[in-house]
Amino acid sequence: MEAIQDLADIHQMVTRLFKLPKSSEEWDQYRLSKEQLSYFQEYGYISGIKLLNEDQVEILRQELAEIVDPKHPAHELFYEFHSNESEDPNSVLFHSLGHWRIAPGFHDVLFNPAFLMAAHQLLENKPVRFWHDQLFCKPAMHGGVVAWHQDYSYWTRTIAMQHLTCWTGLDDATTANGCLHYIPKSHKWGLLDAPSLSGDMDGLMHYLSEKQKKEFNPIPIALQSGYATFHHPLMVHGSYENKSAMSRRAFVLNVFADGTLSNTNDELLAGVPPIAKGNKIEGKFFPLLFEGIQ
Repeated sequence: MEAIQDLADIHQMVTRLFKLPKSSEEWDQYRLSKEQLSYFQEYGYISGIKLLNEDQVEILRQELAEIVDPKHPAHELFYEFHSNESEDPNSVLFHSLGHWRIAPGFHDVLFNPAFLMAAHQLLENKPVRFWHDQLFCKPAMHGGVVAWHQDYSYWTRTIAMQHLTCWTGLDDATTANGCLHYIPKSHKWGLLDAPSLSGDMDGLMHYLSEKQKKEFNPIPIALQSGYATFHHPLMVHGSYENKSAMSRRAFVLNVFADGTLSNTNDELLAGVPPIAKGNKIEGKFFPLLFEGIQ
């Protein structure tokens, strides 16, 4: 039997899906504006950033169709794999972590220059290190919710809080098919308790103050496929069910600034060798993606 290749061993692109700029001038086309950076600081997110063209989206859709099969030969490389995290057949939420190790296109999106430049800027120009990826897929007609939550509430096994999330659609995301929703400025609320991702949509409300409940005004983030939204690790966000005739497929890249430390002696990700508490997170599973323009 042919050995399964773990793409985590390769910390550079393995396809020609993207072309890395060779000069500062070539990188400039991907820079966020001062206005976009200010908006992120004020509201906790910035949306409508084009990361993929139609051909790139189609390649990733094809890879997705292959790797969601539990019988895929490299299935063991996933950190987590939930064909339906909700366990309700009428409310399906496919959710997985680790597909960058399996599919060449999903491996190379880590090195997409449009993603790297935006992430570098939003992390205050610090070197960008990979944390982990995710897939969130809601099928047409019976797609489930992603409950209101803050990403860092699940990541306290890492310190300091210098993380960033990038959500990219592989379908057009609309209010009908369960697009992402944000609570603007909620990244200034501090760390809240973590609810179940596929549980009660209103579970987080039990942890909010009366002032926070009054400020809880969801904003839908409708995006065309290939476009992304970036958000702060304390941004409260979630998405409603999909009862439309169109699927809602998306992938997420989670990164942090280089120098982030392990806050546990346990595994940081399932199957990954532990990094002792207080030690820098680095190595095979946490590659340095971008140091900045030299």
